[in-house]
Amino acid sequence: MFDTIVVATDGSDSVRRAVEVAIDVAVRFDAEVHAVYVVDSGEVESTPDEVRDDLREALDDRGAAAIDQVTDAATAHDADISISTEVREGRPAAEISDYARGVDADVVAMGTRGRHGENRFLIGSVAERVVRTCPIPVLTVRQLTDEDPRRTTI
Repeated sequence: MFDTIVVATDGSDSVRRAVEVAIDVAVRFDAEVHAVYVVDSGEVESTPDEVRDDLREALDDRGAAAIDQVTDAATAHDADISISTEVREGRPAAEISDYARGVDADVVAMGTRGRHGENRFLIGSVAERVVRTCPIPVLTVRQLTDEDPRRTTI
């Protein structure tokens, strides 16, 4: 049913549960996992010139750390899991959709909130755009509250 799963990450705490779910699905179906992080080019371009390079470097570092989190979680769950990673730059929703199409993904897994937290009422703006525009099915996974009995820690 699932051969290729794309998990979109931004390294935030809210995406960890989506990573767990994506890895669990991948292990159950012996699927390949593709982790993708997108440096938001709009965020970079809107910063003053004198700090733009520093911001891009910081976001690249954050992307590498986010990808490492996914890789570490996957190999901790199953050392034999097949995982590919990529850091891209562009508009996050478009890049996630393009990446998913490019690897012929069966599903895209992502959190409902990202680095910018509560700026949207029900679902984060990137997740909302991916759900609306991606031709691949999208599995959105909400972060559980500390009080939720289903919450587990990594």
